[in-house]
Amino acid sequence: MIFAALIFSHSITPRLEYIAAFLSRYYGALFKLTSDEDGYIKSGCLCKINYSYHPVDKGEIWMHSHALLTESAIHPVKLELFDHASFSGAPGSYKAFFKTEGNTGFDLFAAIFFLITRYEEYLPHKKDMYGRYAHVNSFAFKEQFLSEPLVNTWLEDFRILLAERDPIFQKNIPSFTFTPTYDIDMAWIYMHKGLKRNAGAFLKSFVKGSWRSVSERSKVLRGKQPDPYDSYEWMEVLHSQYQLDPIYFFLVAHQPGKYDKNISLHNQAFKELIRNTADKYKVGLHPSWHSGDVPHWLIREKEWLEHTSGKAINSSRQHYIRFELPQTYRRLITAGIRNDYSMGYGSINGFRASIASSYYWYDLKNDEATNLLIHPFCFMDANSFYEQGHTADEAAKELARYYETIRAVNGTMITIWHNSFLGSAKEFNGWRKIYQTFIENMHSDLISA
Repeated sequence: MIFAALIFSHSITPRLEYIAAFLSRYYGALFKLTSDEDGYIKSGCLCKINYSYHPVDKGEIWMHSHALLTESAIHPVKLELFDHASFSGAPGSYKAFFKTEGNTGFDLFAAIFFLITRYEEYLPHKKDMYGRYAHVNSFAFKEQFLSEPLVNTWLEDFRILLAERDPIFQKNIPSFTFTPTYDIDMAWIYMHKGLKRNAGAFLKSFVKGSWRSVSERSKVLRGKQPDPYDSYEWMEVLHSQYQLDPIYFFLVAHQPGKYDKNISLHNQAFKELIRNTADKYKVGLHPSWHSGDVPHWLIREKEWLEHTSGKAINSSRQHYIRFELPQTYRRLITAGIRNDYSMGYGSINGFRASIASSYYWYDLKNDEATNLLIHPFCFMDANSFYEQGHTADEAAKELARYYETIRAVNGTMITIWHNSFLGSAKEFNGWRKIYQTFIENMHSDLISA
């Protein structure tokens, strides 16, 4: 990586080192830190960033520093949003906070750190009905920028200041990418559930008078029609046609429960589905709800999935998007997980960390960077359907809006779909179609660009 920017600060802390590494990865150019003021002034580096309380050198980018990156404690932080004009002079503005003096007008470094570390989730807060951090607590939701990858907007605008000093920053500009992911919570709704579970379900449907369910289950079990959740062949055709590189996350709970209702791990059809999927695509673990209460189950589930798939498993996404910082991420690291796809809400779509790019997790409690790479998602079918009450057509518009927003900042769009939404289940009529149309339109748009 080419050395391209020198950052001066009187105090070099783990937090500032983390931000320098984050910037280096994002821009594909090395950001070095120094506390040597004289060496900074004499440096021949074209791009100098002065992160201190007063200007130091001519031609530098001066960013008056906020206290956040010089600290190690976690405490409430005063946040005041304001509208910031683009450095290019283009019409319009974007939201920012930590307003300061200097060329940037706000402490970009501290603001990025606050958002991507999920600083506010370490502070006292109310939890939702599932014991998760409730999205209504978040600064992004309260200030109505949850639907924006604000960090990417800042970084692309900051690129203008960087490129004015060194043209290298006009190179290595990231391009938009799309990663489709799937959570396989329940591989089939009727098939391969065993005599006991199907008998119980039949009885329950009889008692409730759910005759459509009784009839449908009977036809599926007699081979008269396909299981409504079986969408795997259709998905494979879609991936092949549009050259997609999906990731499948399998729920493999060893102990069935209220929130863990996957197919039995002893079922051969389920094992075969996992093996066939792993032969063609990337496979990750969907840690069960139970593993959140009994940590050693996480390792047991990972080992079972590795044995069954025949592949090393280093990616995960929490079932129900149930995680707590820093405990959950520490457990993933201990289990050998290196990529996590849980950064989003299980109650609303949007950008939980205000970013549409992958980044390494920073453990605020230990005040250190980690090797766990976070891959934020912005859209989940279940959020749109169950939580936001969207019709398929409304979800289609939401998907299109996220695509346009993320593409404008050269980010990565990660979506979550469930096999149940992409099958033939009547309650999800129209959802398969809007997903296919979205893929078709996106592919056509990217090809013509």
